[in-house]
Amino acid sequence: MGGDVIGLVAVILSLGIPIAGMYTYYRVRKLRSEERLAAIARGVDIPMEPEVSQVGRSRRWGILCISGAVGYIATFGVIARVESEPDTWAAAAFGLIPLAVGIGYLVDAYLHKHETAS
Repeated sequence: MGGDVIGLVAVILSLGIPIAGMYTYYRVRKLRSEERLAAIARGVDIPMEPEVSQVGRSRRWGILCISGAVGYIATFGVIARVESEPDTWAAAAFGLIPLAVGIGYLVDAYLHKHETAS
């Protein structure tokens, strides 16, 4: 009986958490829109948030991916040192995937910046 409950909870959580996240995102966007419309109806001047450029988005995602990958690799490196298990470095190798993606984003930002400058 215990294994069945664990499986049920795993399925509910794996489906429920993304749905809850999407609903929260939707509600926040809706509340922001209603707040803006109410302020416009009262005649309050609302400053528009500037749109982030392609270079800015690529740079941000590159930094996030690289820092996440370095943290992942460092975490498994510390675990490998503390537990004295060299096989744990195999798990740390999976951190190279987001590291490569992050470097790709930074290269994209660099190339896009130079294309628009020319």
